[in-house]
Formats: sequence, structure tokens, C-alpha cells
Amino acid sequence: DHLDELTMEASDSELPSLLLVDDDPVLCAVMARALGSRGFDVTVAHTIEDAMRVVDGEAPEYALVDLKLGEQSGLKLVAQLKAADAQTRIVILTGHGSIPTAIEAIKLGATYYLTKPADADEVVAAFAHESADDTLAVSSKPMSVERLEWEYIQRVLLENGGNISATARALSMHRLTLQRKLHKRPAKA
Repeated sequence: DHLDELTMEASDSELPSLLLVDDDPVLCAVMARALGSRGFDVTVAHTIEDAMRVVDGEAPEYALVDLKLGEQSGLKLVAQLKAADAQTRIVILTGHGSIPTAIEAIKLGATYYLTKPADADEVVAAFAHESADDTLAVSSKPMSVERLEWEYIQRVLLENGGNISATARALSMHRLTLQRKLHKRPAKA
């Protein structure tokens, strides 16, 4: 397999180690190849358990972690990676950008937070991110009601550890209604 050859060649040199954790094998293959060509020794894992087996050997210098790993949250892995090596630079990757989860990822030790689709250049730039950007413009336009609802649902979901039934109860909402709202893409701000 070409990807294995790429990883084996890179392992022989002193390239910076990068752990890529995502449950989508196609995305992993494409991103691993792209990051490998940008000078990283990439190791791929599809679950938190696989990732921690890799980390037990030696903590990576960099980690790109999907927020949703099957039924598990990538946020759990962020805390474990930081416990293994506080110097690991972690970027969280997600299909649904949400302010509460971005804040939580940063609090747990992530370096940066990107929404999919993100390309390898954006990932490399995110790893280099040192501090908050004080040049970002502050919008005077309020968020849409739909976006506010999405953000609130995400915050309550996070407070309930990703448990949909508990979140539906907390929101006084039917579980199926909540699941339907969660499957929609987030509304524009």
C-alpha cells in the first residue's frame, strides 16, 4: 500500500511526528498523503483506543483530531494527548463548527479548531497558531435565530456529555426532533 510506504519512508528520517485521528478512512488517506508531502511523519488512527495505543509508544509532536469519532468525542482524546505530553500541538477538525465545542477544545489544550472541509495547508497553518488573533473584525451584525438555536443546542449537548436523550430532556424537546436538528448543517451566523 502506497500510504504504508510513505509512512515507513518518513519514519526513517527525523520528520516531526503527526497523529491523524479520524473515523473516515478516505479523508485519512488523502490528508495523511498531503501532510506527509508537507514534511510530517504521519500515523493514522480511526478510534480513541487506537490513538492511545500509538501515544503509549511515544506522544506525537502534532495531532489532528476529528471532533466526532463514531459515537465518541474527540475532546476526550485532546485531554489524554495533553496528559501524555503537554507540548503536543493539537488541531480539532469538525464537520459542524460550534462556538461551545471550539471553546471547550481550546480549554482542554487544543491549539486550534478547524471546520471541514479543511485542506493540508490550513492544518499546517493551524499548528503554527501561537496565540489569539487580535486583528479579527468584530461583527456588529447579530447572529440569526437559527444560528443562536444551533449554538445553544450544541452547548447543552456538550454539558450532557453528548447524550442525546439527556439533552432532549434538558431542552424539553422530543429526542427525534433534536436528532433531526443535529443532522442539519449549522445555520449561517
